[in-house]
Amino acid sequence: LPTATVQFNDCHLRRIMRSLATMLALLPCAVAFTTGPFRLPTAARHTTSPATCTSSLALRSAQSARLGLRMVAAASATLPSADALKTSQLAQLASMTVLSIDTGDLDIVEQFAATGYITDATTNPLFVSQAGLSGDPRYVAFVEEAITYAKNKMCNKDGCDVVADAIALAMDRLAVNLGKNILSLGIKGYVSTEVDPRLSFDMEESLVRARRIIQMYEDEGIKRERVLIKLAATWEGIAAAEVLEKEGITCNLTLVFGTLQAKACAQRKVRLISPFPGRILDWHKLDKKFDVCPPNEDQGVIACAEMYGYFRKYEHDTICMPASWRPSRGPGFELDEIRELAGTDRMTIPPNLLTQLANCQDPLPRKLEAKAAATACTAPPLGGGRVEEKEFRFLLNQDGCTTTKMAEGIRAFVSDTEKLEEAIRNKFME
Repeated sequence: LPTATVQFNDCHLRRIMRSLATMLALLPCAVAFTTGPFRLPTAARHTTSPATCTSSLALRSAQSARLGLRMVAAASATLPSADALKTSQLAQLASMTVLSIDTGDLDIVEQFAATGYITDATTNPLFVSQAGLSGDPRYVAFVEEAITYAKNKMCNKDGCDVVADAIALAMDRLAVNLGKNILSLGIKGYVSTEVDPRLSFDMEESLVRARRIIQMYEDEGIKRERVLIKLAATWEGIAAAEVLEKEGITCNLTLVFGTLQAKACAQRKVRLISPFPGRILDWHKLDKKFDVCPPNEDQGVIACAEMYGYFRKYEHDTICMPASWRPSRGPGFELDEIRELAGTDRMTIPPNLLTQLANCQDPLPRKLEAKAAATACTAPPLGGGRVEEKEFRFLLNQDGCTTTKMAEGIRAFVSDTEKLEEAIRNKFME
């Protein structure tokens, strides 16, 4: 078969391994064979040694085989037939969790929206920057319209009073152009559009920009109920979201790395949060010096499950929508965290992982259920039911993972934003 038509993932490998196990069982000698992870004794699993989160020799062998197969796998996978999709893990997951696609690529959004299994779409500064700098004629048109819009609103024949403000408006307009077009491609639910991440510690200016973004959507005939304003889950971002929610502007608080942020958001009636299980795992791997672990011991998975359970226990309406995924057991197990959180309210998933789900026919068990999660939650209400700023900042400081990863995330988003700003400025001055 041409390599361009072949894709291997852990579903394929499990089937291969099961077949090999059957063949080995027929040999004269008794052979023990497993593709599952070796579970260390409980005490050993909770030590801080580098071997804490390791897998069995069989798993490592499976990973090595998988890596070899992936070398000849397709660079871009295609979706199976409509009939095959109906029984895929994508369809199974969509039956228990509302799914969002995490991309700004319009062609890919349209392709997945057509399956009927993708309801929402998320964007971030990276996607907007990629769109603005891509050179694709559609995105070039978005940029040109955004610049024209900003000049018409803030400039005259003698120039712009404040060029920086006009450029900021053009960037917001570009984000709206991308979001508007995503909604036109069959997305039936939300599209998320992010406020400039450089305002992550400026509540008042975040409010100004959020309201302006919503007004531009409404001027285009898109109701505010279809848009989630993305803000970083800093204290200022959470405070801004509380104000916006009271105005009917729904928010998506992103860069959530700990239950502190999640609980504070829920107490302020934020519509949705985006915890990042993969980046939480990244921090714990460095901190505790391990490479892989079983999915149910993945600290990112545990954190997201705790957030979900807390919301259910205290009857918060805030939606838990994990994003940013990592393979708990290492390369070849890219769907580990997604599968382990099956049943959470929502997920936003990039196209490559959606494709793997679409091409996997294995049964997908539900892992999170509202009543069971509420019962399992033993955490008391944070701050007696409403945490205030001083306590929030102190507890945030004590949380190494959240402090480190949120700072990294904001810096990364700022970097993408500044690249786009430079390109817009150059275009603006033409």
